[in-house]
Amino acid sequence: MGSKYREIKLRRKKLMAQMEPNSIALLAAAPPRVRNSDAEYLYRQNSDFHYLTGFTEEKALLALIPGRKQGEVVLFCQQKDKAKELWHGTLMGPDVARKELEIDDAFPVDDMDDILPGLIEGRDRVYYSMGKDDRFDNQVMNWLKVIRSKAKIGAHPPGEFLMLDHLLHELRLIKSTNEIKLMQQAAKISAEGHKRAMAYCRPGIREYELEAELLHAFTRNGSRAPAYTSIVATGDNACILHYIENDSEVKAGDLVLIDAGCEYGHYASDITRTFPANGKFSPEQKAIYNIVLKAQLAAIEAIRPGVPWDEPHNISVKIITQGLVRLGIMNGRPSQLIKSEAYRDFYMHRIGHWIGMDVHDVGDYKIDDDWRLLEPGMVTTVEPGIYISPSNKKVPKKWRGIGVRIEDDVLITRNGNKVLSAGIPKTIQEIESFMAQTVH
Repeated sequence: MGSKYREIKLRRKKLMAQMEPNSIALLAAAPPRVRNSDAEYLYRQNSDFHYLTGFTEEKALLALIPGRKQGEVVLFCQQKDKAKELWHGTLMGPDVARKELEIDDAFPVDDMDDILPGLIEGRDRVYYSMGKDDRFDNQVMNWLKVIRSKAKIGAHPPGEFLMLDHLLHELRLIKSTNEIKLMQQAAKISAEGHKRAMAYCRPGIREYELEAELLHAFTRNGSRAPAYTSIVATGDNACILHYIENDSEVKAGDLVLIDAGCEYGHYASDITRTFPANGKFSPEQKAIYNIVLKAQLAAIEAIRPGVPWDEPHNISVKIITQGLVRLGIMNGRPSQLIKSEAYRDFYMHRIGHWIGMDVHDVGDYKIDDDWRLLEPGMVTTVEPGIYISPSNKKVPKKWRGIGVRIEDDVLITRNGNKVLSAGIPKTIQEIESFMAQTVH
């Protein structure tokens, strides 16, 4: 058995060790997603399901039954089918899955309705992710009805349903050495994409041309897909936080904000860089950019074990507010502006989020209403920004339409942190020098 499946097997054991006695956990594979008519998006497995199986096929279900003598880990998946495989590719099948994935038992998914009620019957508790998939909710309830229909002949239905998410997601929050390697590679590939787009950028092209450069680098370096829809925003578009149209013309004097990252081995990266379309920052762009950069570097410097989650954010708020007051964009005492949250007109999001198998990854940010403390193995983004709306008449015209965000992926280590997404030009000097190597 390879190291990948050894680690996955250990994850299942850790999860089952935390489950209540006489319980069962159920996880369904992701359904296929229809793009239009009968055309589907590239299939991507549910992250929780993949975390506990490494299985990449649709139409599958995992049951974890701690203490079951006949086997604690049961998989339902598609049968081998030559006709189906001719059209859609090779299926692993239950027999191979049992051996390859190191699970106790595997059955055809078509037999699931016959077998699952028997596995659930007699269990006091059922763990699953309730309320996320109506189809699966109904399926679980139908199995419960089958058991209840046999209550008169001694069938024992479960009396309690529990959310699986918290137990499982706390495991996912702390990354293993192998997971960190995959995230490091995802960040490395994404860095190549950002540099390629930065080098290609020039006035007159369209935003989607820069997106094409990103995707080219992702694919050529081993990533099958981006971790999320890339944001390529020029000029005023950079003030739209989740802008994804990517169809405007890049103009001389514009800043270009690119928020993009690839997925590699089922793990995401998430990186943002902002740079001038013509290779040179204007004085106003330079002033705003330096505030954001100062905030980001200070926030990263603060990241280490034992620090509350919100401390880097608070540091960024203070630096950004002070900087905007110094430029005359905000008026008043910084402490009062922070207290009243007036800065949110220009910096309206938090500084980051967990990242892992999902770009906005799982894991609680608070424990008992207190911000949790950072621990080694956690990975977070650090992405302060300043966005001055083009319609903000309270601000002198020279500042309007400037949007800047700088984002990196940061691993908490035993002694501090490591920036996984290093290697992309980030200071003004680095950016202008890098872009001077190309014709703009």
